Amino acid sequence: MNSGKYVFSQITSFLSANDFNKYVEKYNGNYKVLHFTCWNQLMCMMFGQLSNCDSLTDLAVGLTAQRNKWYHLGMGTGLSKSNLAYANENRDWRIFAGFANTLIACDRKITMY
Repeated sequence: MNSGKYVFSQITSFLSANDFNKYVEKYNGNYKVLHFTCWNQLMCMMFGQLSNCDSLTDLAVGLTAQRNKWYHLGMGTGLSKSNLAYANENRDWRIFAGFANTLIACDRKITMY
């Protein structure tokens, strides 16, 4: 039985939620959002990338199989294929681009030394 953190949770623990929330606030990403926040979207899309998912259907099926672990993985609630599609279509892409640039800048500082 697993007594520690999941590997996905260990990977995402390196991400700064404060840096991400700065971009969410800047671009008003969680405006009128009840359950499926920008952070939840980021976690789902990262899970899909690391799981080598080819489509939103593939991602939704893979995440539904892990429904009892969503809380521990940081996925939140209200996850469905339609929520993922709506969020990907309507949320400002600059939130994720800005956060990616922040992560790249941090990596450059670390790898320079």
